[in-house]
Amino acid sequence: MHEKAKDLAQAVIRKEIGRREFLRRTGQLGLGAAASAHVLNMMQTKALAADFDWKKHEGTTVNLLMNKHPYMDAMIANLDNFKELTGMEVKYDVFPEDVYFDKVTAALSSGSTQYDAFMTGAYQTWQYGPAGWLTDLSEFISDPALTNPNYNWDDVLPNLRAATAWSGIPGAPLGGDGAKQWAIPWGFELNSVAYNKRIFDQLSMTPPENMDDMMEKAAQIQADVDGVYGIGVRGSRSWATIHPGFLSAYANFGQTDFTMEDGKLMAAMGTAESKEFHAKWVKMIQDSGPKDWSTYTWYQVGTDLGAGASGMIFDADILGYFMNGGGNAEAGNLAYSAFAANPQADAPTPNVWIWSLGLSQFSSQKEAAWAWMQWASGTEHGLFGARQMDFVNPVRQSVWDDADFQSRIAKSYSGYLEQYKASAPGSKIYFTPQPLFFNLTTEWAASLQKMVAGEVPVDEGLDQLVDSVNRQLRSVGL
Repeated sequence: MHEKAKDLAQAVIRKEIGRREFLRRTGQLGLGAAASAHVLNMMQTKALAADFDWKKHEGTTVNLLMNKHPYMDAMIANLDNFKELTGMEVKYDVFPEDVYFDKVTAALSSGSTQYDAFMTGAYQTWQYGPAGWLTDLSEFISDPALTNPNYNWDDVLPNLRAATAWSGIPGAPLGGDGAKQWAIPWGFELNSVAYNKRIFDQLSMTPPENMDDMMEKAAQIQADVDGVYGIGVRGSRSWATIHPGFLSAYANFGQTDFTMEDGKLMAAMGTAESKEFHAKWVKMIQDSGPKDWSTYTWYQVGTDLGAGASGMIFDADILGYFMNGGGNAEAGNLAYSAFAANPQADAPTPNVWIWSLGLSQFSSQKEAAWAWMQWASGTEHGLFGARQMDFVNPVRQSVWDDADFQSRIAKSYSGYLEQYKASAPGSKIYFTPQPLFFNLTTEWAASLQKMVAGEVPVDEGLDQLVDSVNRQLRSVGL
């Protein structure tokens, strides 16, 4: 039976039949969908070996430092195929995000050879790359002796490729002249609205269309639905509070974090437009946010939506995706909508977070680690994760174009594909790359906390923030 299934899988690889026809025929053989998908994925992985020497590093063990995440879960679920393809072993340490970045920084800053490759955010590479801790992957990607000819780097979405490449010059554009490819995009998130359709239907509401509309609808939920607050957004004293919904909306009003004047970075949060936006954001939280907003991270925002404690969130689209399944009380009730905060804007401008794969400069087996990296970020694994696991959002256009993936999303995640298609063209990293990113963005979040708590007026708080940021920039010659 399995030999017949393998023959059918070979027909899919030769493009003689489609995946749905494969599943239909293997079903007639008595194989369930999961078993059939496993056979197809196994055969597709083996097909990779036809044009590239995947066995070159047979017997080698690659050591990974990884964040606890559904992307990691998908990799683990498919890892046997990599081991069979390459003859390599893979060991990994996995930590939750609240300690993960400290682990990475400690390993890299000490020059440790313990880990060959690791997960990283794009923002982190602004520190790791110029410090000499990361390997520039451009040389690997362009070397046919090191890279599978079917890897198809151009299939990775161009804004993500650019966002993980930087020259190291403060203020220089991502992906611009002299940029080094510090990491490989692995999965990413846009920022949009995820909302509880049951609550919205109860109030005869449609998804918010702009910032004022969001404020009004959040306030209505707060007033009319017992035990539910209007909107969830992040609020902890962390850079992670600024980068999701907040910066996406801020950028939609044409605002930026820095400008360049006479070759020097200057804080740009003190404009009249910025102050107006901050005032609205602060009022929205005061009127319709959670009572302990200043403690809210990704986890609290998502958990409240999944539990029915909030009416909507303005955060990562994949956060809403994850909350629409599992054991969450509101699973099946969540829907998604693209969001442009500025009523004059033509389209949304979501800031993106990109989980990426980096190669340690201190690894003693870079080529072997690169073999794992290209497999993990390749088309075949991307399709496995998108079709069978929660590997969203995929970084490859070919995976987004896959009919089975689109069907799966459209069936269970109302509006998800539509919000992605509306949001993706304007999505990128809207921060200005510079080495003080974490300190200065965390200070921005702390200022926001003071404004929401009423400790300082918005205008005064932003003036203080601008003065402080500029002093810090000048102190390090920026």
